[in-house]
Amino acid sequence: MDIITPNKENFYTIGYYITMIENRLSIVMGEKKIEKRDITRLTQIDRHTLNNIYKGNVQGIKFDTLNKLCYALDCTPSDILRYIPDEN
Repeated sequence: MDIITPNKENFYTIGYYITMIENRLSIVMGEKKIEKRDITRLTQIDRHTLNNIYKGNVQGIKFDTLNKLCYALDCTPSDILRYIPDEN
């Protein structure tokens, strides 16, 4: 059985493979010139939750929250979260 070990960079080691999901919320918000308070107002996502996602201080995100963010930013989940495969 493989052990999954998270670390600060959001890397997960599974056996010999390393995968990473890049959180791009702050980038998308910057590109669209929308502030956190506007997202909070549009989505009713708690400001602490939004701030943690924005800063990348989360290990996961609920589908409901992701849906609200996509609605408010007029984007898809792949705009906010990007999979970066291991180069090995």
